[in-house]
Amino acid sequence: MKTTLLGLDKKSTEELTKELNTLLANFQTYYQTLRGLHWNIKGKNFFELHLKFEELYTDAQEKVDMIAERILTLQGTPLHTFSDYTDIAVVPVAKNVSNDVEAVSLIVASLSELLKIERGILELSDKADDEGTNSMMSDFISEQEKTLWMMNAWLG
Repeated sequence: MKTTLLGLDKKSTEELTKELNTLLANFQTYYQTLRGLHWNIKGKNFFELHLKFEELYTDAQEKVDMIAERILTLQGTPLHTFSDYTDIAVVPVAKNVSNDVEAVSLIVASLSELLKIERGILELSDKADDEGTNSMMSDFISEQEKTLWMMNAWLG
């Protein structure tokens, strides 16, 4: 069995890196969507949502960096072009969304997609004995589940 510098199975690590790049592409797309929602939100919930969307895009930006650095730690190369991202991202994208319910619904749909990807990575990282990726995915999942619950509560 061939192993990496981290002592992980090389084939498993390559598969994890591929899936982490998929997550990276989706987070970059989600981040850009959040920026658009932050800029374009209108209505009676403007102040509340404008701040919330900034909080969410700041968190997404931090996660983008964490994912890219994990890919590098696993000796992979993080995707870094918009065309790479748009080719593989599955999170929904919307243009010029200014309605509060539509915006929050878009976030709910995006988080649901991110959670599916993260759970798949968690399963792979567990099988590969990759505790670093496993821990990161567990943290992401628990945070996003709470955000998803809150967004659904806001929607009523």
